[in-house]
Amino acid sequence: MRPPPTGHRPKKHPSPSQNCTLSISHEPFAIVRPTPVRFIGLRLPRRTLAPLVRNLDGPALRLVPRDTVGLKLLASYLGVLTDGSALASPEVAGLVVAHLHDLIALSVGATSDAAAVAEERGVRAARLRAIKSDIVAHLEDDSLTVSTVAARHGVSPRYVHKLFETDGTTFTQFVLLERLDRAYRLLRDSRLAGQRISSIAYDVGFGDLSYFNRAFRRRYDATPSDIRNRRAVT
Repeated sequence: MRPPPTGHRPKKHPSPSQNCTLSISHEPFAIVRPTPVRFIGLRLPRRTLAPLVRNLDGPALRLVPRDTVGLKLLASYLGVLTDGSALASPEVAGLVVAHLHDLIALSVGATSDAAAVAEERGVRAARLRAIKSDIVAHLEDDSLTVSTVAARHGVSPRYVHKLFETDGTTFTQFVLLERLDRAYRLLRDSRLAGQRISSIAYDVGFGDLSYFNRAFRRRYDATPSDIRNRRAVT
């Protein structure tokens, strides 16, 4: 399986809440629909998929139900390909491809060995990515907790903590840095020059202004006012 050519990236990836159906075929086929639909095609060498999937020699075209866990994770993980840094190096690209192999195998019926590997590799990567995207989408919620995020993804809070541990950080640290980085970008935005700094802090999810100021200074070695003034000067 090869990553898409440079410059050819999906503009929007399907999320687990959208309608997703996977068709797998080892013969040419055509799709005809009365209305437009977004289609993502992934081409894999048969020799790569064969050791991972049970009964690959079954029907030439198979439909996988949209509520299949592996398919939902696959749809979410495809969003990695919209990030220019996702394929920035051969090593990273190789990991992305391996994760996609895992998730495709799980979607269509992985062997027991392949399923075990996928659970430790592709599934964890896809879930971590989905959880990070969820956090970024809800940063303004000052009651954002690991329990609420875990519940939305059908996993335990401990599982979420373990995912971040394997990524070299913690849930709390990730949320904090994402909020600080968003605040930094807003403070540098000339269109928001008239917005109070306290308002920006609350908008990115900080309920305590003193804590925001301390955390911001530790992160950037400057106060929020300093960053705003630098933008005004430049």
